[in-house]
Amino acid sequence: MTEPLRLRVLTPAAALLEVATAAWVQVQLADGGGIGIWPGHAPLLAETVAAPLRYADAQGEHHLEVGAGVLHIEAGSVTILTLKGPG
Repeated sequence: MTEPLRLRVLTPAAALLEVATAAWVQVQLADGGGIGIWPGHAPLLAETVAAPLRYADAQGEHHLEVGAGVLHIEAGSVTILTLKGPG
C-alpha cells in the first residue's frame, strides 16, 4: 500500500497547515492549470496562484484559501510556501 502524503502550508510567520496523512492534494498552478497530487507523484517545483487548496484525509475533504507561492513535491511530501494565508 502507498504511504499517504505529508502536506504543509508555510508562511514566514507560521505553519498554516500540517497534515500527516493526506490522501490527495489539489492546487492551482500559475500556468493556469490545476494539479492533482497523489502518493507516488514525481518530484516537482512550481509556482502557484492565490486559490483554494483542496485535500482529503481520513476525516473527509477540506479546503484552505492560500496566497500565491511555490509548490514543492518530493518523496511523499507536499509543501506550499506562501506569504499569505486565509483572510
